[in-house]
Order: sequence, then C-alpha cells, then structure tokens
Amino acid sequence: MIKSGGGGNLDGLEDRQGLAGTAGLVFDIKRYAIHDGPGIRIVVFLKGCNLNCAWCHNPEGIAAGQERMYAPLRCIGCGTCVQACPNTALTLTADGIVTNTSRCELCGTCAAVCPTKAIEMSGTLQSVEEIMAEIEKERIFFEQSGGGVTFSGGEPMLHTDFLVRLLEECREQGIHTAVDTAGLVSREILLKVAQLTDLFLYDLKLMDSDRHRQWTGVPNEKILENLRRLAEIGAKVVVRIPLVRDVNDDAENISQTARFLAGLPGVKIAVNLLPYHKIAQTKYLKLGRGEEFVALEEPDQDSIKRVIGIFGEYGIEASVGG
Repeated sequence: MIKSGGGGNLDGLEDRQGLAGTAGLVFDIKRYAIHDGPGIRIVVFLKGCNLNCAWCHNPEGIAAGQERMYAPLRCIGCGTCVQACPNTALTLTADGIVTNTSRCELCGTCAAVCPTKAIEMSGTLQSVEEIMAEIEKERIFFEQSGGGVTFSGGEPMLHTDFLVRLLEECREQGIHTAVDTAGLVSREILLKVAQLTDLFLYDLKLMDSDRHRQWTGVPNEKILENLRRLAEIGAKVVVRIPLVRDVNDDAENISQTARFLAGLPGVKIAVNLLPYHKIAQTKYLKLGRGEEFVALEEPDQDSIKRVIGIFGEYGIEASVGG
C-alpha cells in the first residue's frame, strides 16, 4: 500500500550524480550506534530516497529537499518564531503555529530561534570536510570497538559524488565504512561505491516484484540484480529485512528470499531481521503529513522464530537486529 505523498518516487533520482556534488543534504547524525554495522559507529543520514515504503521509519529522509518539522506538544506559544520569520509566514493560534506554505521559504530562521525545538529543519547541506570533522570526533570509539561510520538515509548512493568522496577520505584515514542501501541505483554507481565500501547493509523488502511495487512504489528487479552483482564481486554484505506482519513475514516470501540468498555465489550472506514498529507516526505528524502514516502490525515472537527457522533450513544465519 504505497503512500500517495512524501516525495518517494522521484523519477531519475537514482541516476543523479550526487544531489549536491561536493556537499550532501544530511537530516541526522547518530552517534554511539550499535545496530548499524560492527562495533560502535556514527551514522550519517543523507536525505532523498527513490523508494516510498509504507513502513518507513525515517519519513523525513524520503523527500530530496529540505523540510520543516513542527511538534505542537513542544510549543509553548511564545511567538518568538512568528516575530523572527522574515516572510510573515507564521501565525500563532490556539492550536499552535500555523504556517502559510506559500510564504514559507524554508529559511530555517524559525527553527533557529525556537527555545524548545518545537520547530526543526530536516536537511542541512554539509560539506565533506564538515562530515569528516564529525566522524573524527568518534575515532576513539571506533578504535576501541572495531566500529566505524555508516552512511544511511534515505538512499545514500543517490548522493554519489559526495558519498564517494567521504568513502575515499575514510579509507585514507583507516576508518571502517558501511553503506545502508536499498540497492535501487545504476550498476555504474553500485560498482563505484563498492570499490570503497567495507560493508553493505542491503535492504530486502519483498521478493515478488508486484507486491514490492505495491508496498514501496517500485519494482525490485534492479534491487535483486544489484545484490547478485555484489555477491559476484565478493563484496561483504549483510541483508536487512524490515519484518512487517502480514506484509512480508509469510512463509512463501521468506522461503523465496532464503532460496535467492542461498543461490548467490560466494559465502552465504547473513540476515538481520528488523521488526516493524510504529515510532514513525510522530515524525509524520511533525512533517504535517499525518494522513500518510500507514498503521501496520508488528510481528510477534512466534512469527520471528518461524522466519529464523526458514532461513536456517537454507543454511542462512538470521538474527534480530544488527
């Protein structure tokens, strides 16, 4: 059930050589991460995605442009943002701040002055040097834990030139790198990034292409083709499956997934299961797109055990998290 809005299916986005060339639109930086690759990591989230998954946990990462987020429960009604707005786009009402979107230019002034962070901007253009400076602050944790940096999103490979430069810098400095991707990019981009990446965290949603299109907005042939290509060149890959009850946890889909992975060349790929949860609803509300949130069901423990068992039948190690 693909959502109608949010910016997910941006035609041609996968082939753009970087959304900003030598800079990237970053919507979050997560420190001390332990579930996005080995060791303790810093995760850099790049904005813009060419999928629009109904269960997306980071809806603020789907649209390729900057967005404004507003949390009414944090708002204290001080009116500071109203006074600061250079375009008089904001009005303070009994229900909180109302924005005239025809006037708002997403300049970020309101977010900068908000004392409670009720208003935030999702997406900040940052240079390679700025990101590397943030990564460098975490080096002690990498060295002690065998960690590194993970580039996520959104779809980080859409920022091709920016991502490649970051990967080059990390390799030069001996920092382990992981790229969290859905794999919907050209073969050229995939191989370019693969030359510099230590680990791919590769998302698989559904094996049937029609069902994949129904729930993500796009077919999956290129995604599967690119995963096979990574296996053929010997890239290190961990497959991550967002497990959603009554969407992709059925025995047929899991068996098809296990057969596909077992048939790939090289060492058998491990699988991390990421059980769905509803935490993204708050983010949709902040983005003013609450009607787009699709309330799906979390898988129960019996379902998770069954899925792990099916992968085990094909000699594939599956675990929760990672």
